[in-house]
Amino acid sequence: MIQIDYPGQDFKTRKEAETDFIFDELRKRWVKLTPEEWVRQNFLRYLIQVKNYPQSLIAVEREIVLGEMKKRFDILVFDHGHKPWMMIECKAMSITLSEDVLAQVLRYSISIPAPYLVITNGAYTTGWQKVERELKLLTALPDWEKR
Repeated sequence: MIQIDYPGQDFKTRKEAETDFIFDELRKRWVKLTPEEWVRQNFLRYLIQVKNYPQSLIAVEREIVLGEMKKRFDILVFDHGHKPWMMIECKAMSITLSEDVLAQVLRYSISIPAPYLVITNGAYTTGWQKVERELKLLTALPDWEKR
């Protein structure tokens, strides 16, 4: 398991007709504040503010095609050459990080191969580095500066 120390929460939020919204700084728009979105927004803040990942190299909720199915990844971090570097799958805190969640991010990595795979539910985070044909468990997310 990877220890995540989230930065302070100074999010912009609003309510419309009993629905809560949060402003996504990366997508530059208001999005519905679901339990999964809360995890995604906090994890993005951690990547940018604590780990110093460049905001310009992070994509959020983009469509990918798996066979004939269209899916959306949660977070994708690119390297300096704009190649996929880390794929992150976010779940609500109520969702257990199971083999099914790992299988989901592995399926997504078929379409978008990235050397690092991470799954998080906000409370727990697990990550792996793909080394040849194996997954090596991470004890911490890699620092951007040490890449």
